[in-house]
Amino acid sequence: MTVSVQSREADTRSGRRLEILTLGWNVVEAGVAITAGVTAGSIALIGFGADSVVESLSSVVLLWHLRWSEADPGRERRALRLVGVCFLLLAAYVGFDAMVALVRREVPEASLVGIGLSALSLIVMPILARAKVRVAGRLDSAALAADARQTSLCAYLSAILLGGLALNAALGWWWADPAAALLMVPIILRDGMQALRGEACDCH
Repeated sequence: MTVSVQSREADTRSGRRLEILTLGWNVVEAGVAITAGVTAGSIALIGFGADSVVESLSSVVLLWHLRWSEADPGRERRALRLVGVCFLLLAAYVGFDAMVALVRREVPEASLVGIGLSALSLIVMPILARAKVRVAGRLDSAALAADARQTSLCAYLSAILLGGLALNAALGWWWADPAAALLMVPIILRDGMQALRGEACDCH
């Protein structure tokens, strides 16, 4: 076995480990966020949790892709499109619910659990994203690079969520929560359209 083959196999194992870590984190994140969101009546938290569900699906796709070195490009594109459809449905749901909350002036409760979760995610996700970018570059894997972009997206959403929840908790600005949810929509839409077209993005 040559050094290059050994190196590629080691990088592939690293990619699988990163996806397993991402999957585990997102499953926990989704459960905590959706539960806290329903309890507090926070559409931003619910949207964040739903996004974690979609990202979990992406991790499953990547684990499948990394399990076999000679993945079928057609299957990979179909998998990316499936993730894209999920993102578009998520964007529609979050946008509609946020608009309804603004029109009806639905006041969410302060969520310390949500604030803690978003702050922790803001630390964890950039670390995972950078690690994925390095492995994707060594493997020349467009699919893993696209997944790294989705992990980076989660960090952006965490920052938006943290801002909305903190303003609501500290200043009583009820509208900050649905406004934060609306800010998430174009980011989710952009990522969804890229995946729907079967495109990867430059995450370097």
